[in-house]
Amino acid sequence: MTKGYDAVPGGERHLLLRYLEAVAAARRAPVHTAVAFNAVYFGYDLGGDGYGGSPLRLDDFPVITLGGSVRALPVGAMVRVATGSDPLYAEIVHREGAHPEVGPLGDVPEWVSGAPAGAAGPGRPATGAALSRRELLVPDLHAFGPALSLSPAQLHRLRTRRRWINEDGHVVVDVSYPSPEAARCDDLTAYADHLLTAAREQLLSPFVPVSLAELVGGTSNDELRAGLLGLLDTVRGVLGSSASLRTWGYYAVTRASLAECWADAGPLGGDDLRSLAATVEHAATPARRRHGLTTPVTVYTAVGPRLRQFPGAKELLRGVGYAAAVCRANMTLADVVRRDSDQGLFENGSRITLDDTFESGGVWRSHHPGGAKAPGDPLAPAGRGWASTLPARPESEAGGDPEAEIDPVDLPLADDAFLGPGELLRNDAKEIAWRAPLRLAHLIDGWFPLHSYVAHELRRSHGPRLASHLELDHVGQTLDEREAAQDVIAELGGEPGRLTGILWPRDFFPGLMLELRWLRGETVIRVATTPLTDPVHVDDRVIGHCYDSRVLTREDAPGSDRHGDSAVGLGPRQLVMRTVRRCGLLTLDGHALLDRSVLPSAVYGRWPARSQVAVLESAVADLLAERILEPALGSRDAWGQPYYPARDGQLAIPLIGYRPVRRRVIRPWGGTEPDDLGLLAVQFVAGHLRRLRPGCSPSEAQRAAFREHCRRLGKADGWELPHGYTFVTEHTRGH
Repeated sequence: MTKGYDAVPGGERHLLLRYLEAVAAARRAPVHTAVAFNAVYFGYDLGGDGYGGSPLRLDDFPVITLGGSVRALPVGAMVRVATGSDPLYAEIVHREGAHPEVGPLGDVPEWVSGAPAGAAGPGRPATGAALSRRELLVPDLHAFGPALSLSPAQLHRLRTRRRWINEDGHVVVDVSYPSPEAARCDDLTAYADHLLTAAREQLLSPFVPVSLAELVGGTSNDELRAGLLGLLDTVRGVLGSSASLRTWGYYAVTRASLAECWADAGPLGGDDLRSLAATVEHAATPARRRHGLTTPVTVYTAVGPRLRQFPGAKELLRGVGYAAAVCRANMTLADVVRRDSDQGLFENGSRITLDDTFESGGVWRSHHPGGAKAPGDPLAPAGRGWASTLPARPESEAGGDPEAEIDPVDLPLADDAFLGPGELLRNDAKEIAWRAPLRLAHLIDGWFPLHSYVAHELRRSHGPRLASHLELDHVGQTLDEREAAQDVIAELGGEPGRLTGILWPRDFFPGLMLELRWLRGETVIRVATTPLTDPVHVDDRVIGHCYDSRVLTREDAPGSDRHGDSAVGLGPRQLVMRTVRRCGLLTLDGHALLDRSVLPSAVYGRWPARSQVAVLESAVADLLAERILEPALGSRDAWGQPYYPARDGQLAIPLIGYRPVRRRVIRPWGGTEPDDLGLLAVQFVAGHLRRLRPGCSPSEAQRAAFREHCRRLGKADGWELPHGYTFVTEHTRGH
């Protein structure tokens, strides 16, 4: 599971899914991916004790105080809420922006929607390295079971006093971030950073069922980060695959609870949610006039404050009930947009889009008139409110309407240095042999270049044009007769010479390495592929033959296949992927890294519209969260040339990088399917704790084994066994 969702056999996914569905049903709050990870990794008891019996060391938790200042605390963080007596132990299950300018009716100044952390006003981003913003944290004060929770009467007193928690049982704090990049991190990256720094002791505790260090086989930061992100990806994928759960961003709720809410006629039930949807839909609709035209109207509505205005909602929005209500409201609005509109455009002429997922439970944008052209996915947070307050470009530069759509640029294939005539393998009295990668242009137009030595020899003996023959051997695969032996034309007049009229097999792809042979005196060209010892997955493609990863990165990008090469019709995510892979700096192993600041102009042209920039940034954030793209740091010299890795003395710049995801295709024991239960016939069991019966104690050998286990996990002085437990050493079980 440290390798990510796609690497986990179906049987193991099913076991994890059953547990996470039970967790979602047991908890009142929507289950965030980070919270679901905690439940699995630290052991959340479904019988009512929660984390009460887990190995967590409560005194290690960071302390938060109402109105205080803290370092960034992502969803999933375990905290201590300071009080006048004993602290409250809690798990953060929801967080959102708590901007003071958001009105009590959910009315939002346009500049707040989508504003970066620390923004001081319309079009005024934060200055300086350190950033701060006010956030509302929703702690689950009952996550550690009844033994570590307050009684209802005690909790009521704390809410009434409003010294340690507010009247809703929430904590509002000023959160500081070390950099703008840290403030923009997606939830899972932020939580991974938190576990690897502030909560590192908690993450590497030898008391957890299986420590991350044991799972990845090391304690280096790179190994731990890769394994942790893989586990988070596995948990998110399992939550998203459930038929009984629905997801909103990183949150998951049971379909049963949603159906119960929508059928409820009480406060925040189906009637109120339908009323909320109608309010957002008609928020920007102008009053009808008998004469004249109405001016465009834009209204921003924050979900959280708006929910508080429904009669009887106050009690339901206390504690984790607020997180559940916000999640249900956003799901309802999204369903209405999908069902009743055309890409957000409703019959009344208004266009409804999600503009900000973080501020005040989510901000929705209502604009009238909506316009005929769709501005992209209406549920991709575009941040148009903040973007509309940035300094406008001159109309001559922006192309007129700042909201106008610009067709994506069709990027030409990069003429990189590695794309040469191929590698000469042999040149003797008998034959000439060479190796070269198949290119996208070859697939589209049905041709392949000849090595210059071969072209020169054939031209000297046969002239500028020759009827030739191609014999193709795709090792391990059966080819159609028309593909295996083909009559082709050798065009030898130009440089380089080439074979034309080739019918390439259906499963050939850009980057596939071809080995070619020409026997002197013949007109036959023989082409063969070379099988890999172990097939691999690269993105969505299963590859069983040798290939050039650099060509694959460049030319197998979205919008490119044997039928053509165009960016027209691609969505924002595909445009980002296409641009990074086509325009990024290319490494020897097929990585592509692009200066993040030039992405919009590379996609759309010199001056893209502000709305398009926001949509691209949202797509980049999603791709980074899913680890399809990765952040990196490079530099730029005085002439604007980017470099990676960063060079000393040059301006540091953020990069976004595409790394081909390579995984071995595993053939299970005793079966042909990856999900075959034969994989479970023999299992490795890591060392772990086991509770003893009353009156029993561990042997000295097990105490010593546990100390050695701790040292392997990076605990230099070792730890002692907790009272009432023994240590089970690593072993295998099964046949």
